[in-house]
Amino acid sequence: MKPKGSFAIAASVAVLFGAGLIFAGCSSDDSGSGADQGTSTASESSAGAYGSDKVPSDDKAAQDQSAQGEKSGGSGGGSSAAQPGQYVDYSPELVASTPGEKLLFFHASWCSQCVALEDDIEASGVPDGVTIFKVDYDSNQDLRQEYGVTIQTTMVKVDDNGEMIDSYVAYEDPTLDSVSAALLQ
Repeated sequence: MKPKGSFAIAASVAVLFGAGLIFAGCSSDDSGSGADQGTSTASESSAGAYGSDKVPSDDKAAQDQSAQGEKSGGSGGGSSAAQPGQYVDYSPELVASTPGEKLLFFHASWCSQCVALEDDIEASGVPDGVTIFKVDYDSNQDLRQEYGVTIQTTMVKVDDNGEMIDSYVAYEDPTLDSVSAALLQ
């Protein structure tokens, strides 16, 4: 199935933008504002569950995304618990109500390492008993400060009260295996 109309333009822009990020790489943002790290896109502001801010690059990606369904437990919002083994958008209420091990993934859509780690999470699936919460790196500066996060691709393991247990920066090896080895063993 070929993209049509404005979808084709958006897909082309996304591919070109993504290619530029590969060459630009990612860097930490210690300035506190995040404004100098890039510009926000319309897709970032409308992002919901993971993947909703992405344009599938082929039919397989669209099928994988469709087969995985809504990762945030539905679109009704609320504060119902996510089930372990999911990758969902961050909310403090959801962290508190979700059983099992919890990892906060400080993600930036403009960061090629973040995208690589997210792609690996999507492809590998979240381990049983673990929930990964996608935290927008740019808009959660207070949360970054609370956990001492100074670079995207940081994973923070938290307890039921949201207190940090451990952290790991997956920048050099943005894979779920490296995160699991560092935080889930």
